Amino acid sequence: MNKYRFGKHPPKTDYRTLRLRDYLTAELAAPPASYDVLARVYDNLHKSDPTTLFPMDGNDTLGDCTIAALGHAITVYRGLVGKTSVPAQQTLVKLYMHLTGGVDSGLNELDVLNYWRQKGVSKEKILAFVSVGTKNQTHIKQAIQIFGGVYLGFQVQANCLQDFNNHVPWTPGPLTQDGHAVYAVGYDSTGLTVLTWGSTQKATWAWWDECVDEAYAILPEEAKSAKFAQGFNFAQLQQDLNAVAN
Repeated sequence: MNKYRFGKHPPKTDYRTLRLRDYLTAELAAPPASYDVLARVYDNLHKSDPTTLFPMDGNDTLGDCTIAALGHAITVYRGLVGKTSVPAQQTLVKLYMHLTGGVDSGLNELDVLNYWRQKGVSKEKILAFVSVGTKNQTHIKQAIQIFGGVYLGFQVQANCLQDFNNHVPWTPGPLTQDGHAVYAVGYDSTGLTVLTWGSTQKATWAWWDECVDEAYAILPEEAKSAKFAQGFNFAQLQQDLNAVAN
């Protein structure tokens, strides 16, 4: 079995974290039955090899999954606008060590997202991020469709690595004490597709309900456009961001 690492800490709570549900209006259309962000990325870039677009980023030897998932998100955002740009592993590992204080201790997702919003990573800045209720599958689907993916964390099930190596979908199982961060890029009636460990991985909706303990939609710079998402109240989000900052 190949070597892979985990490294996501339990969810961190901050009352200032904005929530997706507060910015969805009645104008927002129901999500389609299935959606595949990678199909758009692959078509734009004329490339379809996840091992080169979404590499390991050190997550075989370091518990930097929260940073690797961030790197995958950046590649997706750039790919959606026709740009091939994969953050260098050296850059991501350096960021991981900076945020951990130089030790391989893992990280929590909220600290990673706050740093990304405030400082930017690999010349990619984000406007904001909002938490998505893990029990609302409709909101998860809408977030993937509107924002190009969902940055999520889960408590690892016992057969996680075995199923990944065998290329079979993740399903519920006894939970371990480990946590892992991945980036979700698609869904259908059976479950989701996520990016991790230099590849794609399927996971069932039952797995989602059992294992996922946090999820975030990340707003790219394009969210400034009035046509970004009909039914998403970006103006209210901007006001709330300013209020939190003050």
